[in-house]
Amino acid sequence: MFRAHSGAAIAGKAGYALGCVFASLILVVSGFAYYVKSGVDNIGGSNAISGGPSVGAMNILLMGLESRTYWNGDPLPRGLEDIMHIGHVGGNATNTLILIHIFAGGQRAVGFSIPRDDWVNMVGTGGFGGAQGKIDQAYGFALASKESQIVGAHLNQDQFAFQGNEAGRLAAIKTVEALTGVHIDHFAELNLDGFYELAAVFGGIEVCVKSQNGGANLNDAASGAHLKVGYQHLDAAQSLAFVRERDNLANGDLDRTHRQQAVVDYVLWKLRHQGVLTDLTQLDALLTVGKQYLITDRSWNLLDFLPEINSLRGKNLTFKTLPIVRYGRMDGQDVNIVNPAYIKQVVHNAFYPPATPKPAPKKAAGTRAKTPVRTLAPAATTVDVYNGGNTQGLAGQLSRALTQAGYKAGTVGNTATRPSTQVLYGAGAAANAAKIAGYFTGVSASPSSSVAADHVEVLLGTDATSVPSTIGASPSTASSPARSPSPSPSSTPNASQSNGASGSAVVVPPNAPYGIPCVY
Repeated sequence: MFRAHSGAAIAGKAGYALGCVFASLILVVSGFAYYVKSGVDNIGGSNAISGGPSVGAMNILLMGLESRTYWNGDPLPRGLEDIMHIGHVGGNATNTLILIHIFAGGQRAVGFSIPRDDWVNMVGTGGFGGAQGKIDQAYGFALASKESQIVGAHLNQDQFAFQGNEAGRLAAIKTVEALTGVHIDHFAELNLDGFYELAAVFGGIEVCVKSQNGGANLNDAASGAHLKVGYQHLDAAQSLAFVRERDNLANGDLDRTHRQQAVVDYVLWKLRHQGVLTDLTQLDALLTVGKQYLITDRSWNLLDFLPEINSLRGKNLTFKTLPIVRYGRMDGQDVNIVNPAYIKQVVHNAFYPPATPKPAPKKAAGTRAKTPVRTLAPAATTVDVYNGGNTQGLAGQLSRALTQAGYKAGTVGNTATRPSTQVLYGAGAAANAAKIAGYFTGVSASPSSSVAADHVEVLLGTDATSVPSTIGASPSTASSPARSPSPSPSSTPNASQSNGASGSAVVVPPNAPYGIPCVY
């Protein structure tokens, strides 16, 4: 039986993240259902949610818990804490939250990492911590609230811990649903010890690291990370340090989410290329660890689910990080200020994209062709930019970027505050307006009789926080990464590999060693 961990301590500023090696437990039994049926049947244990489909399209939440205890609440041995370099003080924060959508057929998926410091409306926390807080605190708040209610209920340690943990899981799930606007069908959860044990069975992980701030990101006293530039193999302890580091990363948790995403890419690659699926000894060891450390909802039938994603590859798994508006301070804490309406739009567009329109039928021979629509060159298109968002000076910055990209500078000014960016155009400017709109996520161009001919008008909303990085990029650079040769494990990272910024994707180039991106 799976047992939830105890402890009413609320996670504070000093929390750390988990990676998602748990994916090995979800994928590893593909093709071996007959051998592992009894083992897979014992993976699960939670009734926090139920009823989600096990085949077809679905949304899955991956949670990494910052806990220095076993699931029943017993503290980890001090020796193990020292090996893992985690210390013995910690709480119950979900310092890894990754929401993944599996498309029908299982051959493609898209995921969003949710930064732990996002300031959100709490759901299901029982009033603990207030109506708002950091998203990673929802779990601990709900756990503490539940345990305060059942403290005199004559439960044994396992029962007491399990009920507190179940409340934490449900609150974390409901809070993520409220932020993103999508329903979560299933979840999977690991704690710090679970990640370490899985990484050990896996033989460690391969990573690719790029230098940041003169190499400041290569060594970190808090996590115990000791890295080098380029491709390298990390043992279980350094694997944990790799996904925990945040203090020496220029963008803190935003950079750390990319490390977690890279671990998932490696797991997918290893399962396909290094015989894990045919090595019954390693398979049995993984299942043994999975049964002890991995928590999923009982309604998730992994035997039905696994064949659905048997063809999933790292190159078909796109990871992004939910965008933030800015950094801020709330209740004495450093937080990320977010735009929930924009986040809902971004997630919905990624998970449920509109169907690709069918090509128009060919015209019969002899049909009179229509007069072609006049298309202006960028230099003949005037772009007016108005700022209705929260980022001061952004209209001028965008105007300068578009001018450098070849467009004609127009009026720059402010407009009334608006939640989302809009691109309008007058007669003759449709093509250029569509291109400019394409620089923004989820924005399309619309004709407007109030916009002068040969003009494009950009109305920036609160969803726009910076100038899109793709403005002025060549089509090959903007659309896909350059192909790079497969370097040896000791080679340095290829410059074309995208590390990804908040809101953008971490790119895995074709033929990348170990199927991983290079990250900071």
